Amino acid sequence: MTRATAEANRRTMPMTQTHLLRALMLGTALTLALAGCNTVYVNPTVSDQAAGLDVRVLPITRENVLLANRAPYAPRSLPEVFSVTAGGGSPRGAGTLPEAPVIPQQNPGTLQLRPPPDAGAVPYRIGVGDVLRLATRGQSDAVQDLTGALPSQGQRNDYTVRDDGAIAIPEIGALRLEGLTLDQAEAAVFQRMIESGIDPTFSLEVTGFNSKRVSVGGNVGNPALVPITLNTLNLGQALTVAGGITARDAQFASIRIYRDGTLYQIPLADFYAQPGLQNTTLAAGDAVYVDTSYDLDRALEYYTQQINLIGLRRADRTQALNELGAEIGLRRAALDEQRSNFMARRELGAEERDYVYLAGEVTRQSRYALPYGQQASLADVLYDSGGFNTSTGNPAQIYVLRPSTNPAEFGAVTAWHLDARNAVNFTLATQFLMRPDDIIFIETQPITVWNRTIQQSIPSLLGSVAAATQ
Repeated sequence: MTRATAEANRRTMPMTQTHLLRALMLGTALTLALAGCNTVYVNPTVSDQAAGLDVRVLPITRENVLLANRAPYAPRSLPEVFSVTAGGGSPRGAGTLPEAPVIPQQNPGTLQLRPPPDAGAVPYRIGVGDVLRLATRGQSDAVQDLTGALPSQGQRNDYTVRDDGAIAIPEIGALRLEGLTLDQAEAAVFQRMIESGIDPTFSLEVTGFNSKRVSVGGNVGNPALVPITLNTLNLGQALTVAGGITARDAQFASIRIYRDGTLYQIPLADFYAQPGLQNTTLAAGDAVYVDTSYDLDRALEYYTQQINLIGLRRADRTQALNELGAEIGLRRAALDEQRSNFMARRELGAEERDYVYLAGEVTRQSRYALPYGQQASLADVLYDSGGFNTSTGNPAQIYVLRPSTNPAEFGAVTAWHLDARNAVNFTLATQFLMRPDDIIFIETQPITVWNRTIQQSIPSLLGSVAAATQ
């Protein structure tokens, strides 16, 4: 287009369009001027001086993270009620009980041989009530060190297996041994000593066999409870310990054995004639009774007492379980009520909390309650609160503003600066620990300042244009 043509078009242009262009040019120039001096939009920033306060800006580096985390802080703890359980306990009489015995009908007459099945040789397993002796090394000499023998002046302590199946050794604590063989128990003690940093030189033996017994009564010299030891116990040995058989008439006498609800019978004549019957291995809980066929009432009385004893123990066990259930229910209800009261007080703001505050270009300007019982990092607070919008927030200008707690530095503020333009630096945010009253501040993107300036100036600009065209 030639200069003459342009001049002709300008002359023919309506006067209103000329005024409009002038108004737009004036508005644009005014907007640029206002944006340059931050007159239209004022964005907060972090500077070295703020209202007379001394501000020290320090970059968040690996070294400075250690410095910042040195600020003392003990997180608030949840009330003790949150760490208490209703408890289980061990109710009295809650052990395993045998079934009620079944006694077959017995009539005087020819005695029948009904021997019990042989219990067999099984390793002895430690049970409740057993007494274990633990001998540990004391002061030793060179010969004992070479031979590995325990010195004579070593410590020897006896421990009784408790109802929960454990023994309590002061140096290593409670150790459950119920149901273990002696070799397995030694291995368990050895492992615990190694874990506790104790010299694992010891010996372990059972000195009190109280968990497995056989009762012997009737026509014997001294009715007794015969313990089962590391060696198996046979019928002949049990009768010998009880003083031997005192029945006068072997023709009508018999040895009756009650086991697991069944009554077995060995005529005394067969017992003497067949040595193999004397070697019958007994099991824990067997009840041996020597009587005569015409004295069956006496035998029945003996077994009736055993049945009644078992019944009483079963009833006691049921009552104990009911009492324990009721007690645990009351404890649990009390704990739930206390916890509910605390939660209600916390929701109503009646419980003191430690807070961190979020300002600037964060997703939502708010306060973040520091957790109970543990510390929170800068990354925890940022991302638990939604993080920040990188389109408006400046990742290069992330600050943690922390006022000094030193009275000599009253008013001083340290601005810990995180430059997250390199995303790798966010790993430092996971290590930077927060303190109560910290303020997380994120500055505005430069383009965001410009956009907001334009947005605020547009209404004034449109008003100016409208006035110019009138």
